[in-house]
Amino acid sequence: MWFRRIPVRAILRRTIVGVGAVQAATIATLLVVDSHRKRFRTPVVFPRLPPRSITVGGSEVTVYTYGEDLYEDMLGAIRQAKRRIFFETFIWKSDDIGQSFKTALIEAADRGVEVYVVFDEFANLVVPRSFFRFPGSIFVRRHPLIAGGIRIPRNSGRNHRKLLVVDNDAAFIGGYNIGSLYATDWRDTHARLTGDIVWDMQNACIDYWNLWVDDQQKALPDPGSMHWQANIRVHRNIPLHLVYPIRGMYLEALDRASDHIYLTHAYLIPDEDMLRALLRAAKRGVDVRIIVPAESNHIVADWLSRGYYSQLLAAGIRLFLYQGAMVHAKTATIDGQWSTIGTANIDRLSMLGNYEINLEVFDTEVARHMEEIFAIDSTNTVELTSDSWHRRHAMVKFSEAVLTPLRPLL
Repeated sequence: MWFRRIPVRAILRRTIVGVGAVQAATIATLLVVDSHRKRFRTPVVFPRLPPRSITVGGSEVTVYTYGEDLYEDMLGAIRQAKRRIFFETFIWKSDDIGQSFKTALIEAADRGVEVYVVFDEFANLVVPRSFFRFPGSIFVRRHPLIAGGIRIPRNSGRNHRKLLVVDNDAAFIGGYNIGSLYATDWRDTHARLTGDIVWDMQNACIDYWNLWVDDQQKALPDPGSMHWQANIRVHRNIPLHLVYPIRGMYLEALDRASDHIYLTHAYLIPDEDMLRALLRAAKRGVDVRIIVPAESNHIVADWLSRGYYSQLLAAGIRLFLYQGAMVHAKTATIDGQWSTIGTANIDRLSMLGNYEINLEVFDTEVARHMEEIFAIDSTNTVELTSDSWHRRHAMVKFSEAVLTPLRPLL
């Protein structure tokens, strides 16, 4: 037969190579544009609220929206530590802010405090290796490039958590990495926790540390708690155990929404279930609003995210592009009752890949405060309309389509 003579495999192979070449060229162009953009970035100014503390059951939640405020309190807590510190971060720059944290942790260890430090090796490849040399009095764990071993790459997620737990007194959780850039130029959200919920945060640190204990190391004691709280919880993704509750938390909350959903996220690349949950909410009349950066620190992620904008806008979901600064928050508040602050983005890497941790709060006052923050942030945005979106250049539409197959990677 004539069709048997058609070199199907060769055609398929050439098609794949051709598409890959176009994708590579598109990404290279975007990276060049991004590099030029970053060199000529203007000074950053954005609206923000001062830290505010809210009592939730037997705990207290203080919300931060500015890095300098957060770092001041984190360093203050480290300097007052008496017994034990857990410090985890994804990115830890070796600049003045990074050095101040390193110095404070070393000084704590010198006065007899047990100090446990965790950082992600991949995220800090550009940081001088010398910066991560610590005295023997500090327990250090580099989350390795491939955490689960090369034979089980499914379990090799990054440690994307940003945590600080000091004694049994205070814990910090949220989107802020450690560095001077984040202190003033990024709009992020973090929370300081005191009271009963500190046990949950400490337990999350102990459990992570004990995941990697070997014959040469003793596991940390894992004490129970006398406190059970219905209105504030901690959810942890643990790739080594294939446990991903944060995604389920989001899906349940989105399905329950009846009035409004306000999301603020650095990267919006939802999987099919998450996308359907947002679209269904809008279809039943829920006011869905999402703040994303107009230009994030990852230009390729921006362009992958844009592939969802047509569907979201067509469903009546309102998109707000944050101006003049990188908004890196990972927060949501729904119906004036439910809120979350944490480290997980709405993308596959966070929901089904990385070690992540999110705080879930059922409290009207916290929700009211999160809505106030959303309103303040909205004043620094430009709403994306369907008309303006569909008028974008044909070459832009083509580039977005070319990058679509890469979505599952992020």
